[in-house]
Amino acid sequence: MFETALARAAAEIDIRLREALAPLGDQPVIAAMRHALTGGKRLRGFLVLESAALFDVARDQALQAAAAVESMHAYSLVHDDLPCMDDDDLRRGQPAVHVKWDEATAVLAGDALQALAFELLAAPECSPDPVRRLALVAALARAAGARGMVLGQALDIAAETSPAPLSLKEITALQAGKTGALIRWSAEAGARLAGADPAPLGAYAEALGLAFQIADDILDVEGDEARAGKRVGKDAGAGKATFVSLLGLEGARARARALADEAAAALAPYGEKAQCLREAARFAIARDR
Repeated sequence: MFETALARAAAEIDIRLREALAPLGDQPVIAAMRHALTGGKRLRGFLVLESAALFDVARDQALQAAAAVESMHAYSLVHDDLPCMDDDDLRRGQPAVHVKWDEATAVLAGDALQALAFELLAAPECSPDPVRRLALVAALARAAGARGMVLGQALDIAAETSPAPLSLKEITALQAGKTGALIRWSAEAGARLAGADPAPLGAYAEALGLAFQIADDILDVEGDEARAGKRVGKDAGAGKATFVSLLGLEGARARARALADEAAAALAPYGEKAQCLREAARFAIARDR
């Protein structure tokens, strides 16, 4: 059920993103945007679609929001891979944008993808209600900015030169921004599209986002680079404190399982309609990429 739903969501989101880029031509920066949007699990977009389905939001509207968050996520990866940031040359099994083109093109492509995310949300196709569109835009700005993803990345960079490794509490706060903020926005998007209370989905997403990051830390230790589509073993090589370095492999696995259970329990108000979202929590800790 989950794998079928995830594959369907990915295919539909890809179509929407291609439609959004189609009028933009073939300049190198546009080609770089298309490259950055290629591949990936589309988990964030899937969360938008499934949360919207809980409230019977029209799928076409939800797809607009799903494409927006995938565009925002792609921007974050393009910039994250830059030499001045995490310095990765491989992303989703293909060369990073700055490797295939150059750093300037990567910066501009990332900027354009971020702008595209807001453009998609602001369009009437996302919702006929401008108040709800504005709520989505404002929430994404918070999630992506200095209170969310950007803050998490800044803390991560600062930790690389810190004389002392981060504590478990500090790593949890860092990842709540760097990884968790967009996951939370995605899970809450359906409620915002419906004008409903996003709090139960926020609780789900908070646990899911942390479980997802712990799984990433585990993959960095024992994952396969070909399947992961990116370099592994990088955190240990850099001496970074991670959930695995602080909890050990088995401790990290146990914490991820507990968080997946916590995420599933938060969906109780939605009954069987939330089954795919429950399965997403299991997928987050069992994936190999």
